[in-house]
Amino acid sequence: MKKALSKEEQKELLAILKLRFTKYMHRHKGIKWEDVEAKLVKQPAKLWSLSQMEATGGEPDIIGYDKKSDSYTFCDCAAETPKERRSCCYDEVALHTRKENKPKHSAMAMAVAMGIEMLNEEQYHHLQSIDTFDTKTSSWIQTPDNIRKLGGAIFGDFRFGRVFIYHNGAESYYAGRGFRGILKV
Repeated sequence: MKKALSKEEQKELLAILKLRFTKYMHRHKGIKWEDVEAKLVKQPAKLWSLSQMEATGGEPDIIGYDKKSDSYTFCDCAAETPKERRSCCYDEVALHTRKENKPKHSAMAMAVAMGIEMLNEEQYHHLQSIDTFDTKTSSWIQTPDNIRKLGGAIFGDFRFGRVFIYHNGAESYYAGRGFRGILKV
């Protein structure tokens, strides 16, 4: 698989990201698009990962800036978990453990292939503090080792005016559950 964008593809993606950045300024107060764009054009691999987030329905946008590392945090900001990343179990172990009706993918393997990370619980809560997401769907989130070793995995959603974090068997998958990614640039 090609992991680089042509100049034209880069230009198109940057235009989409800029439009979304401008439309949702409340997600990244105090951040200037020109600074973000300058960083992005110097990191073609990150642009490719953002294109994967976009292509799978994630609608990536900036949700933070870390002064210490001088990095911007992009996250999937689609209202519901990205459509092209649903119906997947948690990780490859779960995928191989499942005996019947295996899904095509695991969330963790898809994230790695895209060059992104799945959100952890803290990041998921932060995202939900910016806007409301996953009111009809749910998203797998990074699961602590002690839970994963017991066969479980965690996911989150927003219902009844609050964020819920639940558990399920890691090999389970549902049409309404996918995963959200995060990328530092």
